[in-house]
Amino acid sequence: MKNTVCASAAGLCGALIALGAAGPSLAQEKYPTRPIEFVVPWGPGGGADQLARKIAPALEKELKVSLPVINVAGATGQTGLNKMLTSPADGYSISVFIADTLALQMDPATKWKLDDIVPAGIMIQQPSAFFVAANSPIKSWKDLEAEAKKRPLKVGVTGFGSADDLHAIFFSQKGLKLTSVPFPKPAERYTAVLGGHADILYEQLGDVKSFLDSNQLRPIVIFADQRFPAFKDVPTAKELGHDIAISQFRAVVMKAGTDPQRVNTISAALEKAASTADYKAWLKEQYADEASFIPAAKAVAFMKRELEVMRKYAPKK
Repeated sequence: MKNTVCASAAGLCGALIALGAAGPSLAQEKYPTRPIEFVVPWGPGGGADQLARKIAPALEKELKVSLPVINVAGATGQTGLNKMLTSPADGYSISVFIADTLALQMDPATKWKLDDIVPAGIMIQQPSAFFVAANSPIKSWKDLEAEAKKRPLKVGVTGFGSADDLHAIFFSQKGLKLTSVPFPKPAERYTAVLGGHADILYEQLGDVKSFLDSNQLRPIVIFADQRFPAFKDVPTAKELGHDIAISQFRAVVMKAGTDPQRVNTISAALEKAASTADYKAWLKEQYADEASFIPAAKAVAFMKRELEVMRKYAPKK
């Protein structure tokens, strides 16, 4: 009996020793080994969706797994973000994250915090503008000012509390009657302006490139520090005396608590994708900053700076 117990104990000890030896290897298991869910918190066709579908093939090639893109629109990007945040912090769910969703941090009632996410990289930075339909009677900024003093003008935005909304609020505080109308689905937002259901569209230049190329939309003011070469006849808000230029960016984020090595794996794959000639050409087509990419190590500081800029233009309570 004694020998039997000892033998059993020896077997147990041996098993524990073997398990202990396997611990580090389990912790450092290969990543990724299965598909990574790529959440887009907006509808198909918009800038966030375009970014995900542009970089997913490059990431799949680099990571050797598939990255199915899943559109989950709603609540200025929060519905899709919450889908990612309720998934395990294991690196198998990532999400596009944009400036409009970051702006919601200015509302104390927002349930998620910036510390809940870990940015793997900033992928694109680009200027925004106010657009009108090509057949709109508003032909210039002067026309818009005159019309907005006579009657309320509807501005198509991504959602209340977004960077889009901040621009409408900014001009409302200057006496222009601008009313934000949220359209979480990009196609609905663009159609609203083209169909006359909204007077103005706030959007990034590159996101509506096809509408610009087909002469269906035209910018009347660009929110940037200087005129954009492709639209040299369009003034900036700054030169018109309106000092507002909130950067629009799109990033790829992961859930806080994810193994830093896994975050670095995704960040490295994003950086490699961003360095390709194909991606750089795409940035140019999108009227974006060719030096848009910011790696994980510097992305948090970038977001915090952008949030402070947004606070500068937030309505005073």
